[in-house]
Amino acid sequence: MAYQPNVIEPKWQAHWEKTQSFKTEQSSNKPKYYVLDMFPYPSSSGLHVGHPEGYTATDIMARYMRTKGYNVLHPMGWDAFGLPAEQYAIKTGVHPAITTNEAIDNFRRQLKMLGFSYDWSREITTCDPKYYHWTQWIFLKLYEKGLAYQTEVPVNWCPELKTVLANEEVVDGKSERGGHPVYRIPMKQWMLKITDYAEKLLEGLDRVDWPEGTKQLQRNWIGKSVGLQIRFKIDGAVDGKEEGFEIFTTRPDTLWGVSYMALAPEHPLVNRITTPDRAAAVKQYQAEASQKSEVARQDASKEKSGCFTGAYAINPASGERVPVWISDYVLMTYGTGAVMAVPAHDERDFEFATQFQLPVRTVVTGGQEGECFPGEGIAVNSGFINGLPTAEASAKVIAWAEKEGLGKKTIKYKLRDWLFSRQRYWGEPFPILKDADGKIRALRDNELPVVLPDVKSYEPTGTGESPLAGITAWREFRDEKTGQLYLRETDTMPGSAGSSWYFLRYCDPNNDRQAFSPEAERYFMPVDLYLGGDEHAVGHLLYSRFWMKVLFDCGLVTHDEPFKKLVHQGMILGMDGEKMSKSRGNVINPDDVVKKYGADTLRVYEMFMGPLEKDKPWSTQAIEGTYRFLSRAFRIVYNEDREGGGKDTLKVVDRELTPEDRKILHVTIKKVTEDIEGMRFNTAISQMMVFVNHFTAQEKTPREAIRAFTQLLHPFAPHLAEEFWEAIGETTALSHTLWPAFDPEWVKADSVTIAVQVLGKLRGTLEVEPGVSQETLEALAKAQEGIAKFLDGKQIVKVIYVQNKILNFVIR
Repeated sequence: MAYQPNVIEPKWQAHWEKTQSFKTEQSSNKPKYYVLDMFPYPSSSGLHVGHPEGYTATDIMARYMRTKGYNVLHPMGWDAFGLPAEQYAIKTGVHPAITTNEAIDNFRRQLKMLGFSYDWSREITTCDPKYYHWTQWIFLKLYEKGLAYQTEVPVNWCPELKTVLANEEVVDGKSERGGHPVYRIPMKQWMLKITDYAEKLLEGLDRVDWPEGTKQLQRNWIGKSVGLQIRFKIDGAVDGKEEGFEIFTTRPDTLWGVSYMALAPEHPLVNRITTPDRAAAVKQYQAEASQKSEVARQDASKEKSGCFTGAYAINPASGERVPVWISDYVLMTYGTGAVMAVPAHDERDFEFATQFQLPVRTVVTGGQEGECFPGEGIAVNSGFINGLPTAEASAKVIAWAEKEGLGKKTIKYKLRDWLFSRQRYWGEPFPILKDADGKIRALRDNELPVVLPDVKSYEPTGTGESPLAGITAWREFRDEKTGQLYLRETDTMPGSAGSSWYFLRYCDPNNDRQAFSPEAERYFMPVDLYLGGDEHAVGHLLYSRFWMKVLFDCGLVTHDEPFKKLVHQGMILGMDGEKMSKSRGNVINPDDVVKKYGADTLRVYEMFMGPLEKDKPWSTQAIEGTYRFLSRAFRIVYNEDREGGGKDTLKVVDRELTPEDRKILHVTIKKVTEDIEGMRFNTAISQMMVFVNHFTAQEKTPREAIRAFTQLLHPFAPHLAEEFWEAIGETTALSHTLWPAFDPEWVKADSVTIAVQVLGKLRGTLEVEPGVSQETLEALAKAQEGIAKFLDGKQIVKVIYVQNKILNFVIR
């Protein structure tokens, strides 16, 4: 009988479930290790082979850390509120909870099939009222701190779909679904004041072990800028009074280069200052801009557009009249909704000025004639700052503006408040009431949770309200204490609400009195290793940090950063080298792979494909090689008894290891240990292959070596390792048996090759024992004829030695 994963794997999965092998201790004297995957949205299509890559990596770390004596928290759950389930409900009338739970059952089955060591007793689902009770409770904490508010903001409104669309759901002014016209209109929305935490979010990035690229994405998204906020007055009175607007600039030294002003089309000043002869053109441009999403308006590659208002502003530095335009590249939701345009020193302004034949005035030296120069230099044509370098000139302009009462030094952030409401059914209801006058009352703790009601139709109302607005019996709420009648808020929270704190709930998931106990949070948090895709860099990863910092300021958690270490796995591509998708027809189902090769083969193959962080194409040929490796590993433990009809007999015996055996054993222990800790799983597997090849040639294999190898293999191929462990007579739980240690004496290299250079050029090599002194090496090199001829008659100025690698003579 050969290696049969279809027999071995179900056996051990049943054993783990029966014995609850991976159940985390709620309190322990052991140190904790919290390793977490970004929990999945359970789609109806189930997992494809790209999903297990990250899950296998965290499972290796979880299994390894248990054997190092840690109390490991390794949970799994479901980010279950999502638009696909609601869209399906609109089409079919099937409740989103039904399709979501069916998808969850399938995901859970697949994850268990792959042998991941999750503590399933901690499973959570964001659409479960027992969970979103506490999402609503956290929202109330935000509300109590003044961080949640309602205001009118421009949204993408699609009359045909009767709903507000997110920016990514709008393409070229039309809905992604159906291609219907979309308009930008003001609508009352719930917002979270993440901007209040901009500085704390920036500061915290210096204290976490995250990929530098992800940290930089968040820094850029927060976008801290220091500059001047200054007022430009409109030339002449408007309806008998003075009008003006403020702009913010990080380059105050370029004030003298302003050749036009640009306001957002929806700026409240536009209609008041537009001259009668320009009114029709301005109105038409505003209508066109209203159909564009913010993403489209900020697309740097598109041709610049705009419309002159007929009004002029006065430059406070030069006294010059400059025309006031409106342009869709200026956003009312960012900064002041107005910009001073300096075409000579800003690429976007230069393109606009070229398009509309506006003046380009150089006020900073360093560029080429007729080209835009956005860099720093010396101020010219700039009044009292002429001759000053950029930094000094900017500081002088700020000081002048503050002295004259025209403006002030200001810190601005690109970060905008988080739009936190959706006009949909399938989301967390807000714990908010309104009286007949629109006055808000937050629900009391004992009035939670607000549970989603059953509805007959999941279609939006067409008025911009969610389907909940039409359910009078649910919407009306009478206060038990006062008898006053209120109406519930009918918007629901976005999908990112439940995912912004789920890592805390895992610490104490069955607590029906608190979101989590202080003791559990103190013990388990922060997450020691968090693994997931980099596409969440400025979404989930930023929102989670914000909520954690708010909870910290409320005194509810002991850490203000949720994730100590973050790792992004690369993408597993289709065999065609493209991203897996149904439309390309290149999706590979893990069920098919497991049926043919087994879960352990899938796990080991995905870790062997290459570095975890890199994208890698799937290869059917390569996975067969991984299956052959595990089959060879099987054969160093079992010996097929052909005379007995193919029954396996144990090949493992109690015998002394040869020096060669002992050396490869300890080198393998060292290599696999260090590679797991560095998450270099592909090279750890390579070393285990070397180990298997060494012992394959032996008629009988030593128990000592197989015992340790089984422990090393266990995080990668846990089912096969458990089978080996049982076969060699071990009775302790493999998952919690202490990790083997290597003997430093047995991992020393027998010799090293030293490259000998003269003035950096290779002139020979020396084979020596590791650790030989520099003095001895110099003597050996000088005694070697091929090296000595380059040194004869020369003065040795110095000798550079890189231990066990290079000896370099510097001569003259």
